[in-house]
This record gives sequence, structure tokens and C-alpha cells, in this order.
Amino acid sequence: MTLSLPDFSAQVKNGYVSDTVLLQFREFVFSYYRDFGRHDMEWRHTEDPYLITVSEIMLQQTQVSRVETVYPKFIRLFPTAETLAHASEADVLSAWQGMGYNRRALSLQKLCRIIVNEYNGVFPKTPDELIKLPGLGPATSCSIAAFAFNQPVVFIETNIRRIFIHCFFRGQSEVDDSEIFPLVKAALPENPREWYWALMDLGSAMKQSIENPNRKSRQYVKQSTFEGSNRQLRGNVLKKMLEVKKGDAASVAAALGGREDAVKKTLEAMKKEGFFVCDAEGVYRIKDRDSKDG
Repeated sequence: MTLSLPDFSAQVKNGYVSDTVLLQFREFVFSYYRDFGRHDMEWRHTEDPYLITVSEIMLQQTQVSRVETVYPKFIRLFPTAETLAHASEADVLSAWQGMGYNRRALSLQKLCRIIVNEYNGVFPKTPDELIKLPGLGPATSCSIAAFAFNQPVVFIETNIRRIFIHCFFRGQSEVDDSEIFPLVKAALPENPREWYWALMDLGSAMKQSIENPNRKSRQYVKQSTFEGSNRQLRGNVLKKMLEVKKGDAASVAAALGGREDAVKKTLEAMKKEGFFVCDAEGVYRIKDRDSKDG
């Protein structure tokens, strides 16, 4: 489907637009959402803050199609914050396979342990409190507040940025988030939960028919190529360690067909990040919550 979005660029005056323009913009976004929104995504049929937090952390830097595959399996294994908090790191990392950016899995488990041990199992409702938890930046903290608690929060993420640049800054070559933020705030309707769903669905659909407006953003960072990258090596190392349970750098490198020095460097880096422990003989294994370095 080819999208044709309205251009309100000429209506922006000193960072603001009229109520009439905002009404037209909202009507367009909600009209798209009613007709083409992704209404069947599992995490949109709950207000459970744990389930929504899992989905939002998974959706960081990962395609929706991949999350739709992994999320239901992950939730079946860990249906509550308590079950995830008390699971072994190996089980959590195994369930996370296919998602990439595996540090998110450890951060999510750490978050759940804090919720269980320090918050009596109750998730905080505001971004100011949520952002104190591991793995939650400004945008994710706000999205959880919006989707779990329908809080009237104002935030910018990649899909939201894409829409606002295209509709309100179409003739500009460099747009800063500080210019977009007042418009996001002014456009917020009474139902933040559904509004942000609508924005994200429209922003995602734009990728198929419109050259990425986010390239005009001063916050734009092009993602590096995965093939042959350190991210790929880290993923392969973790996958192999989950399979073999333990091993030294030489044996892991041999199993992967890679260079021992590169694998050793990766194992050490991931050890520092909490993935592995290493004994005095240089044998690594997945770190459990009670593990200590050898």
C-alpha cells in the first residue's frame, strides 16, 4: 500500500500549529489505525505491566515479526515477573534466542528481581520511577507508562519521529528532537494508549513506501551491518555456550570456526557484562545468580 500523508510544514509557526491542524492530524492517524492497525498483536490485549514490559524490551531494535514469534513462547515459560526473577540465566537466555541484543534478557531479569524484591511485585506507573529500572531508557519507560497505565506521557521513538518529521518538517534537512517534542505534546489526545499504538503502526507502515524521514533527524544513527560484526560473534558465542554449557576460548573458537583471540576477547567482555563466569583453568560457563568468578 502506498501511503500519502498530509503535509503541515507550512502550518508550523515557532514550533506550534493550530488546534485545527492538530485535529486534522489526529483524524488522519486514527483513520489509518482503524483501517490498517496491527490490532492482533498479543501484547496489545493486556494491561499487565509485566507482559507489556517484556514486549517493549523485546521491541527495542528488533522487528515486530520476530517478536511476535518469540514473545508467546517466552511468556509461556515465564508468565509473571516472579517466574522470570527466579529462573536461571541459562533458561532466560535460551528463551531469548533469535532476538539478538542478549543483554536485554539479563536486564529484563534483573528488572524483575528488583520488582519482586524491592517493589513487592508491583510495577511503578510513572516514567520517572520506571526509568530507574535496568534496561529502560526514556522512550521505553514512557511507552510502558502509556500502554500499561494509559498515562499521558510525551516521548519520541523512531516511528513517532518518522511521522512528525514527514508531516511537519518535510522541507527541512536537519531536525532536532527538541523541535519535534512540542508538537508530540500538543497532539496527545485523551487516550494515550491507543494514540501511541496508532502512531507506531503508521510510522512502521511508512517504511514501505516513503524514503526514511529519520535521515533528516540530528539523532539519526545508521545501524551497522550485522554480517561479520562483533554483534554476530557475540550471538554465536552465546548460542554455542548455551549448547555446550562450558568451554575454554580454544574449544569455543574451534566449534565456531573462528579465531581464538577474537573469541577470547568476546568471552571476557561478556563475562564482565554478567553472561559468563570463568574458573582458574580458563573454562567459561553461563553465570547463574549464585555464581562467583573462579
